[in-house]
Amino acid sequence: MQKELQPLITGGGYEIVSTWYCPDYEPVATVILAAAMGVEQEFYQPLACWLSEQGYRVITFDYYGCGRSWQGPLSRCGVDLMDWARFDCAAVINAAYRHDSTHPLYWIGHSLGGQLLGMIPNARLLSKVITIACGSGYWLDNAPSLKRRVWLLWYVLAPLSTAVLGYFPGARLKMVGDLPGAVMRQWRRWCLHPRYAVGVEGEPIKAGYAALACPITAISFEDDELLSRTNIDSLHGFFTGTQVTMYHLSREDCDGRRVGHLGFFRPRFLSNLWASALLPELQLNSSSRRLCG
Repeated sequence: MQKELQPLITGGGYEIVSTWYCPDYEPVATVILAAAMGVEQEFYQPLACWLSEQGYRVITFDYYGCGRSWQGPLSRCGVDLMDWARFDCAAVINAAYRHDSTHPLYWIGHSLGGQLLGMIPNARLLSKVITIACGSGYWLDNAPSLKRRVWLLWYVLAPLSTAVLGYFPGARLKMVGDLPGAVMRQWRRWCLHPRYAVGVEGEPIKAGYAALACPITAISFEDDELLSRTNIDSLHGFFTGTQVTMYHLSREDCDGRRVGHLGFFRPRFLSNLWASALLPELQLNSSSRRLCG
């Protein structure tokens, strides 16, 4: 396997950093791993390496303002979530497609990485989408144990900290991670609306979700400490133009181990989740190229 950092210039005129994991022989497909909110791309390295060993070219990346894709005071980073979708995600898809337009191009979206799909202008180039622990962030539908904490986040900590500091100091607060101010303000608006991004951003975003025509498989977990089944069903209900297959796994389905919101990507789940749940979903005909309208 070969690992290489590749800077990409986005349509917004700024640079993000991607990491390409390539097998030592011709890949059967390309997989883009899109991160959750506040999670840096290195977190996904174990899965990326394993998928590369299975014959896939894997691309991870940091959204602008996160991880390797930012240097300097975060208060100077002016991008929002829509920019991450239309510029960052689109740039990675374009780079992957230019590199290999003959094999399937898969998108594995962890949480936010799946939520942004309705806003990515070139998502039609994807052959298949797999979402992991992905759902609407509407706070009143969040897991019951989270309600008091998210109330504090959305009504006190987020508005005050971004107003004073110009960014959200999530690492210091042990909530989500450090985020650009505009990202946090927009995410707050989404999370306070019952229809999440669609309710806030309106018809263009609703149409973007409906336009995605490639098949979607959603893998979620009963013990997710952030998302309820209502969150998960609500988000995937926006994808009205395609078939969505849902797998909501119990702890018993995962060998009795806790998975939660982040656990799927940990190596301890190689045999029963990576090999038995994820790998069979990456099985489109590798000799064909499907564009999803």
